[in-house]
Amino acid sequence: MDNFGDIGVCWRLARQLAGEHGLAVRLWVDDLSSAHRLIPSLDVDQAVQRIEGVDIVHWAKPLPTWEPGDVVISAFACAPPESFVEAMARRERKPVWINLEYLSAEDWVLGCHRLPSQHPRLPLTQHFFFPGFDDRTGGLLREAGYAVRRAAFSANGFRASLGLPIAVPGELLVSLFSYENAGLAELLECWRQALFPVTCLVPEGRVLPQIAAVLGLHELHRGDVVERGSLTVRVLPFVEQARYDELLWACDLNFVRSEDSFVRAQWEERPFVWHIYPQQDEAHLAKLDAFLMRYGAGLDATAARALSDFWHAWNRGADVAAAWPAFQATLPVLDGYAADWSNRLQASGDLAANLVQFCKSQL
Repeated sequence: MDNFGDIGVCWRLARQLAGEHGLAVRLWVDDLSSAHRLIPSLDVDQAVQRIEGVDIVHWAKPLPTWEPGDVVISAFACAPPESFVEAMARRERKPVWINLEYLSAEDWVLGCHRLPSQHPRLPLTQHFFFPGFDDRTGGLLREAGYAVRRAAFSANGFRASLGLPIAVPGELLVSLFSYENAGLAELLECWRQALFPVTCLVPEGRVLPQIAAVLGLHELHRGDVVERGSLTVRVLPFVEQARYDELLWACDLNFVRSEDSFVRAQWEERPFVWHIYPQQDEAHLAKLDAFLMRYGAGLDATAARALSDFWHAWNRGADVAAAWPAFQATLPVLDGYAADWSNRLQASGDLAANLVQFCKSQL
């Protein structure tokens, strides 16, 4: 895995805790190269560095000796080294220990959010903290200044910054951030044969070699522009986290993957398609269905069915061409619904603020 979803969530949370809540934050990262893609100012050769008020520390082996903080967050079941846990236990005032879990819309999450778990040997208690989609969970990450940035955004200015031409009337502008997908060839063929222009913006990443093969090319690089019928594929540099929102705001439809981009797509008030990380025995499809049931509850039956059919086709990598026409016809409905969904999520509060409030109650 490239872990962009994991480091994306951790870096976004760390910045919020430092910038919006005035906390001293130390972020341990074992893969500085992946982190550098999202944080271009990060020096992969520096063991300790401060960026945007956050101390980023390389998680090397053996782990350097550091005093545990008042709060320790283990993100995505990433267990601290035993020596660090023992140092936590030696503190007179034990740290608040949070196990920040993966996002899921499944019902069982509601019964596990903030659930305590005693360490089997040491006088430490860990609390499970689940992001989620209503006020019975921790909510989702959303910066305090998000609405202001969104209101100030200029789609034409963003296009110009990437060297893109002015939008063509009737054009469908798509961003594609995906894992490898067996249904990709079908989707690109649908767009090639479309009765309207389709521009697909693809940031550098793991799906790029597959796109090149589908287009009959040996490889693709940043800046490349390939035209096939109604389809134009434009390869973008890998988009740093600070500018990823702008890419999603500019597009009419966003294909996203991993947790961080999945959450951002829900704030952007645009139709989106989620490529969930595949798991053995198709366990990921239960998570997909749980979200579709929740998200689709506010849609009419026709739109909900078109959404579900296409998302399932995309995640299974089969029957994408058959599911695309109904989904494409539903995009205007989904575009109008996206703002309602975003407003509903905001009612649950921000994950960073909810986490801070809970930790203060435990200190």
